Amino acid sequence: MLKKEETVLVLIDIQGKLAQIVDNSEFIIGNIATVVQGAKELQLPVLWLEQYPKGLGHTVETIAQHLTDQSPIEKITFSAYQTEEFVQALEQTGRKKVLLAGIETHICVYQTAADLLANGYVVEVLADCVSSRTATNSEIGLQKMMQLGATITSVEMALFEMQQIAKGDSFKAISRLVK
Repeated sequence: MLKKEETVLVLIDIQGKLAQIVDNSEFIIGNIATVVQGAKELQLPVLWLEQYPKGLGHTVETIAQHLTDQSPIEKITFSAYQTEEFVQALEQTGRKKVLLAGIETHICVYQTAADLLANGYVVEVLADCVSSRTATNSEIGLQKMMQLGATITSVEMALFEMQQIAKGDSFKAISRLVK
């Protein structure tokens, strides 16, 4: 089970034109914005990555507007785990459960998940927060991550799993977010 004290949210490359042309783009971007707000409500650390922003552009505003208290980690590697600044930031959280969201499922999300799993992290992929330019590539990416040992979840499932109790201000806030 996900516990908010053990979990970190990792956002991968939700940038520029690519974010607008992935399969089911509007739905995916909306869900990522929701999970970011939920993570903040639950006080989860959020690590935010951008792949070569000079060329691909910056994180879409729908998501970036919820991350104004931090800056993205720039990378040129497909796997975030191959970027030293990310590994250091992840280790500093002290958390071993990683919730993954981003694009593209079959490239950067998949390679990040593979490296995280190989390095002892528990990985849960938010299936409604990942996409690729084609639905087929996204599905293949999810299947390969599951074969490696990643678990598949959704925004609503993950947030309520970490909330654990159906009362209080956090519960009310999360309930509003997912409706």
